[in-house]
Amino acid sequence: MPRSRVRFEITGVVQGVGFRPFVYNLAREHALSGFVFNHNSGVTIEAEGVPEALSSFERDLRLRKPPLSIIDRIVTHSIAGIGDSTFMIVTSEHAASGSTPVSPDVATCEDCLRELHDPADRRFAYPFLNCTNCGPRFTIIQDLPYDRPATTMHVFAMCETCLAEYQNPADRRFHAQPNACPKCGPQVTFENRRESLTGPPAIARAREELARGAILAVKGIGGFHLVCDATSDEAIDRLRGRKNRFEQPFAIMVRDLEAARKVAHLPDEESRLLTAKERPIVLLEKRAGNALSERVAPGNGYIGVMLPYSPLHPLLLGEAPLVMTSANPSGEPIVRENREAVERLSGLADAFLLHNRDIEVVCDDSVIRTFEGYEMPLRRSRGYAPLPIQLPKEADSILAVGAELKSTFCITKQKYAYLSQHIGDMGMLETQRAFERALDHMLRLFRVEPRRVVCDLHPGYHSANWAARYAEERKLPLIKVQHHHAHVAALVAESALPLDSPIIGIVFDGTGYGTDGAIWGGEVLIVRGAEFERFAHLKYVPLAGGDAAVKTPARSALSHLHAAKIDWDDDLACVAEFHAPELRLLRQQLDRELNCVRSSSMGRLFDAVSALIGVRQRVSYEGQAAIELESLCATDSEPRYTAKIIQDSPQGSPVLLDPGPMLREIVADLRAGVPRERIGSGFHEAVASWIVAGSELARQSTGLNLVGLTGGVFQNLTLLRKSVTRLRAAGFDVRVHRVVPPNDGGLALGQATLGLLQTPPPA
Repeated sequence: MPRSRVRFEITGVVQGVGFRPFVYNLAREHALSGFVFNHNSGVTIEAEGVPEALSSFERDLRLRKPPLSIIDRIVTHSIAGIGDSTFMIVTSEHAASGSTPVSPDVATCEDCLRELHDPADRRFAYPFLNCTNCGPRFTIIQDLPYDRPATTMHVFAMCETCLAEYQNPADRRFHAQPNACPKCGPQVTFENRRESLTGPPAIARAREELARGAILAVKGIGGFHLVCDATSDEAIDRLRGRKNRFEQPFAIMVRDLEAARKVAHLPDEESRLLTAKERPIVLLEKRAGNALSERVAPGNGYIGVMLPYSPLHPLLLGEAPLVMTSANPSGEPIVRENREAVERLSGLADAFLLHNRDIEVVCDDSVIRTFEGYEMPLRRSRGYAPLPIQLPKEADSILAVGAELKSTFCITKQKYAYLSQHIGDMGMLETQRAFERALDHMLRLFRVEPRRVVCDLHPGYHSANWAARYAEERKLPLIKVQHHHAHVAALVAESALPLDSPIIGIVFDGTGYGTDGAIWGGEVLIVRGAEFERFAHLKYVPLAGGDAAVKTPARSALSHLHAAKIDWDDDLACVAEFHAPELRLLRQQLDRELNCVRSSSMGRLFDAVSALIGVRQRVSYEGQAAIELESLCATDSEPRYTAKIIQDSPQGSPVLLDPGPMLREIVADLRAGVPRERIGSGFHEAVASWIVAGSELARQSTGLNLVGLTGGVFQNLTLLRKSVTRLRAAGFDVRVHRVVPPNDGGLALGQATLGLLQTPPPA
């Protein structure tokens, strides 16, 4: 029978996922000759055989692909046969251009876990075992194509046994680039002021120290964790004091699903997510009477839980859950190097569990909630980054630098938008350096040379100032985009809609610089690609002290009461928070609008209500007042408050959402003794009513039926659930975030897509 030869060009996540070994074995199964190799743009296969075998081979490429791979496209070309007799994996091809998506780090697979716990296996209790189907990827890659010499594993020469596995097509470690064993691979070391131990004794001593209540700095896959016993009040209090993180919730790690069920309610979707290859931190509803210290997540109805994802974790875990929080002084980026850890963490940790495999780029743990059976990222990092978002068509190369807090950046190339891992607060010099390291890594990895730079409109953002310097040094155009416009654009992009799709964008968050110089955050926008109209917004309220109101919800409450002409009576908790001289000064500020910032922020309104009903007057971390308000809400609720809309504004002015009547009704309920739980639930109902009413007015004005909910306020599942249910009942097509966070962690994606749509100014 005549033979044919076909070249297959495959793009997607096809490197570092066992794709070449899979192709090799599949070709042999179908009696094909030829070769396969990696290159900067993906994988190329040339296969020769009878036509039926080639057709079956192409079908099986899609149907039987490795579990970690993602095939975006297979392009085939018939070429002349050369009559080779075998199929081979050939040396990777390096080129100056071209790029391919990279696999994130993935959790230890079941096969490797069995070896880890088998005393007869040569990798028994070895904390760096892995195979083609699991282990580090993104955090060890230095360059593409993905081969061992281009990773931080290049310093570890494989022993004869490991090399034989690596070269054996029948072995699951065939071309597993991080392959290693205790004889030839990385080693773990325990260090404190008194001793230094290596190998299994190091892990044993670390477990002993944790059981005694010590705080350890533990080097993982993408950086260091600070670790302690999650059932110990004393250990957690010391950790909070040292880290200056007095109330912000800590995440915990538990051994398995059974242990997770002892501390939290665990629906099926959350169970699946906990055990998925990404192994994120999953926010779960706390179970009453659990064994955790109350200090793990004070004032919060939810607890962040994750399962082991590195072989080191099950070796470190005893029966007690462990607090595992990012190892960094407050506000600074996560630590990645051993020497850096000893220098920066010596005041936080009692001892160190180190290893000698370098981390090329840090990658913090991802944080996920579920909504309607789908993931909703709150922090998209390890396990997800740098998986790209596909764009509708090939695009120019853009660098978008994101926001100020929850910083990420986004680069685009061809049909891909690569959103970086979580980086942190750009107001810190150390974070800016971490941002630059991560950016250099991704630009090099994906062979991107930006043609334009995009940043936020806010003149005070460190990220925007950094972008201006970067663009000026490289003579690149700089595009500034409005914060809330970018939020909507991110939602459009992740929803796989055309980037210029018209949509009603409901954007609720804490702070975003508006085109009029005010602080926005309670917005109904009509977005048409690069253009937007501010259709409606929360009525402006002067906030006394501006940024001071962010840390003191009681200030927001007084500002809202003043705007609504509600007296500051002493029986209100937010009034009682201040002494008489402070109240006089605040009243003078608000009367004269001195040192006040006009704000339409829905985030600040949530803060104000939280303070007004006595939940939280001052905060120690972002969003605390709103989180505790949500946790307080009763499960059963009813419409209680007036969600007033003012439509008779001057011609061409936006519709206004007026919180005044609602606040007067809340004060009346407080004085009537209505439980705070019912008031909190009623407030959420009122905000959902605003969303639906504003959307209906926008639909009447524009004919649009597509609504997107975005911004950090929509991390609140109580509000999100109420809003989506009501919008659907009103006939709207509703989009919410599934791929990137609704908060500022997803903003860079929206900036990048707006940069693609807008005509850049001259450089």
